[in-house]
Amino acid sequence: MTTTPNPPPYYVEPFSADERAVLSRFFTNVDGPVYAIVNLPEVVKGALFARYSRSPKSVRRLFLDEFYSAPEVGIAAVAATANEPDQDEAVRLKRAEDLYQRVFSEYGDDSVAQLGGAHLACEQASNILTKVLEWGRLASYLEQSTRYIFYDQRLGDRYRYMVPPEIAASPHAATYTETMEWLFDTYSNLLTRMVPYYETLHPRADGDSGFVWRSTIRAKACDDLRGLLPAATTSNVGIFGSGQAYEMMMLRMRAHPSVEVRTYADLMLTELRKVIPAFMKRVDVPERGGRWTGYLADIATRMTQQAAALGASPQSRPEVTLVEWDPDAEVKTAAAALYAYTDLPDDQLLDIVRAMTPEQQTALIRDYVGNRTNRRHKPGRGMERSDYRFDILCDYGIFRDLQRHRMLTIDWQQLSPTHGYVTPASIDDVGAAAQWEEAMQRTAQLHDTIAADLGGAVAQYAVPFAYRVRFMMQLNAREAFHLIELRTAPGGHPDYRRVCQEMHSLIRDRAGHRTIADAMSFVDYSSYDLARLEGERRAAAKRAALGVDDPE
Repeated sequence: MTTTPNPPPYYVEPFSADERAVLSRFFTNVDGPVYAIVNLPEVVKGALFARYSRSPKSVRRLFLDEFYSAPEVGIAAVAATANEPDQDEAVRLKRAEDLYQRVFSEYGDDSVAQLGGAHLACEQASNILTKVLEWGRLASYLEQSTRYIFYDQRLGDRYRYMVPPEIAASPHAATYTETMEWLFDTYSNLLTRMVPYYETLHPRADGDSGFVWRSTIRAKACDDLRGLLPAATTSNVGIFGSGQAYEMMMLRMRAHPSVEVRTYADLMLTELRKVIPAFMKRVDVPERGGRWTGYLADIATRMTQQAAALGASPQSRPEVTLVEWDPDAEVKTAAAALYAYTDLPDDQLLDIVRAMTPEQQTALIRDYVGNRTNRRHKPGRGMERSDYRFDILCDYGIFRDLQRHRMLTIDWQQLSPTHGYVTPASIDDVGAAAQWEEAMQRTAQLHDTIAADLGGAVAQYAVPFAYRVRFMMQLNAREAFHLIELRTAPGGHPDYRRVCQEMHSLIRDRAGHRTIADAMSFVDYSSYDLARLEGERRAAAKRAALGVDDPE
């Protein structure tokens, strides 16, 4: 007999009666893990989510502690003069819904769903679920950072990890929970050793506040230890999306094999219908969203069967492989650069550029790139004529950071112990290599046991970030400017900096696109011991300019 898994349990955050009264005016619920923010200016919502990404607090608690009483925000004054829920607002919502429905039914114009949106807080989501949430290109996301959060603190009666309902309803529940608790205990133990190690290695410099120094050291320690965190680790994600973006997100999630993902889709749908109901009408209609969801699930089943029939094992590959590029890309890019400035057809421009000398072609591209004074100065869409397809095999922690780029094509495989794991050099330095290896071996065994019974999709939850995952990124040269220059900046994690440095080298040397590669003038190949120090110093200087002193 098959046991139907129960929805995953969520920690219900305690609030006083007065706090609940305040929160009910600005959030669609005060006790669930998914809720929308309402009745707040857009700038306040943005600031709240920006602060949210670096805080261990829920957005509701953060709102109460740091925003509600802040005089410069003025929310307390608004709440003090606000009446009970206004019937006029309900009327306006109903009228808007009727208007949108007329557009849908009379004109069939789905694009209207791009014009209405919502801020949604998604909390206690596993790192399997966060990747699903962040799949879409047409929404904006901010995810809680493993660099700024210590995962040695419990949320209720356990550490910050998810027990998938499939596992909770299986004979593996006790072993899984025991292993997760032990894994987070190991993280906590090593944190108490890693922080003093870096404090000794990098003493506080003259002129740096204690806050700046401690924040930098903490970020370094968290960077090294994040490999111990399992994919079950929970995170908070702030999302802003249009109705259309949310509709597509719901359809994908409702077709997903994970109970957690499907449960979350239902929670999100409930909350979104409170703020943008017109855009959410079709998601669970059998002949509309139901058929779409069924279509997606059917494709997944068919392709899983096709893949199983291949019978092949992965060949050895380096960390980053450039698998596809256009040898003629720079000529085509030069022609594309001219297009908007002429009245000539595309193919004629291409013939003209082909007749130029290589020096003339290079000069043309350099003029198109112009005098860039910072990495935010990016050349125009002519750079989108050149594409690069990379196959990347790196630890899951790197993948989490790079996966959030959306103006490209990205796809990934299931996380498993198949490709081995990485060990930071500092782990050996503090004498913790045996603990690290034990963590990897113990979780690999748990993964294999669960996979044999419940399948690889569920077993992913047990696998730590240190294990490698294979993924593909296909992007044009214009997006490569953005991704590679941003992700090689001094403040970035050293592991993804290494991957992006290699991507740049392959564009230059493997593809031979030296003019394009050289135009990426803000790619940084230097190494930095304390990646975040200069960033923390700049932040401290900004606070000082505003008259805000750092705590010691």
